[in-house]
Amino acid sequence: MEIPAGAQQDFSKSLLLSVSILALWVPPGSWAALRIQKIPEQPQTNQDLLLSVQGIPDTFQDFNWYLGEETYGGTMLFTYIPGLLKPQRDGSAMKQRDIIGFPNGSMLLCHAQPTDSGTYQVAVTINPAWTMRAKTEVQVAEKPKELPITNLPVSAGIVAAIIIGSLAIGSLCVGSIAYLLVTRGWRAQSHRMTATEKPEVGSSHHAVSDVPTSRKPSWSPLQESCGLIPLQPCPF
Repeated sequence: MEIPAGAQQDFSKSLLLSVSILALWVPPGSWAALRIQKIPEQPQTNQDLLLSVQGIPDTFQDFNWYLGEETYGGTMLFTYIPGLLKPQRDGSAMKQRDIIGFPNGSMLLCHAQPTDSGTYQVAVTINPAWTMRAKTEVQVAEKPKELPITNLPVSAGIVAAIIIGSLAIGSLCVGSIAYLLVTRGWRAQSHRMTATEKPEVGSSHHAVSDVPTSRKPSWSPLQESCGLIPLQPCPF
């Protein structure tokens, strides 16, 4: 059974259209797998911010980073082509920013400022018919401003309390010093009195001990009965 020529042409056109659609179609799963991780999640002023791309394929042609809700030449930060000697090419939105691209699709924003806040988008070109995209919101927090030191008005009551407290502390210090001086003087006087009394006691003891004592001979009645009469000294 032969297929009519007109049917063959219609089939060929349908097949070509299907192939074209498949070539231009971006797999939904690949889009969902691509995401951006912020490190740190809430950057502070003058802090380095890393936007790490997760889920990027091992092989790709190039990737572009944008700052803004739309992706075009005016919002492009840089283009990164791994095969070149200098793979990074800065775009119009780079301005004075210090941004470094990496072969894995990530970018590093050095010394982030509050003006760097916004929507960051990355477009990874896998092949001419397949581009993966992801975006994230970045908010760089400002450092808290130091409040100026103001001299608060001092009321008369506070001044009086300060004066009375100062006088009380001064009186307490003077009283403590006087007490220490009196106590030290009393202790010194007591020590001197004790030192002067001790030699008197010792000298009186020696004086008493140095006085000669005359011991009279004791005579018993037995000696008298035996005629033992002591010789009397000659009066001459």
